[in-house]
Amino acid sequence: MFKNYIFDLYGTLIDIRTDEESDALWEKMVMIYGYKKCHYSVFEIRRHYQELCAREKARVKEEFPKRTNVDFDLRIVFRELYEIKGYIPSDEEVDLTASFFRCTSTKFIKLYDGVLDFLDSLKKKGKKIYLLSNAQRSFTVPELKMMGLYDYFDGIFISSDQCVSKPSVDFFDALFKKYKLKKIESVMIGNDFISDISGAYNFGIRSLYIHQEISSPITGKLLSDWAIMDGDFRKVKPLILR
Repeated sequence: MFKNYIFDLYGTLIDIRTDEESDALWEKMVMIYGYKKCHYSVFEIRRHYQELCAREKARVKEEFPKRTNVDFDLRIVFRELYEIKGYIPSDEEVDLTASFFRCTSTKFIKLYDGVLDFLDSLKKKGKKIYLLSNAQRSFTVPELKMMGLYDYFDGIFISSDQCVSKPSVDFFDALFKKYKLKKIESVMIGNDFISDISGAYNFGIRSLYIHQEISSPITGKLLSDWAIMDGDFRKVKPLILR
């Protein structure tokens, strides 16, 4: 049916719950920075984090004013939180800080039932598999490897690398240009009716929507060609694999 299968990640292949607002997370972040004599209060580190995130998003938007949805690399923020206090961290220290932030803010993470079976079936049929994810590389690549997904992909596109995110057609276009994909041969699979499904529709490719607990409420017309509303990923294969 299709040659290229393009997946969202979180809420589509991986079920994950995170809490980046918890006091416990920021208390631990105060400790991590404190190890390098970068002393913060919980209030101070959260305020600086929020301000730096807003600044980076504005900077990218100014650099790419025509993009409707932008993203940035969160490692820039973690680095500057050190530098504000006069410490110059190594790249490894920044990566470890990002990993600590992600691990501490994650309540649980697991694959949806049927994901590996479907990806194995795609590989056996010689299909190409791509990731198009609104995410941070410093979080996503380790999680792909941990969950045994990394080697399935023929291409991985992460919004923090590209400074653009779904539903922007620029994000879809960048993937298609890099790998010379044809729209008629491609399908998008995702759990967000705007980012994944409206994005795919506006770009001109077909899509399958799968509704999960963490999916945003559908507040407009669902523009997918197929829909699975009970979150059962095992139903994907019979719908779009021939």
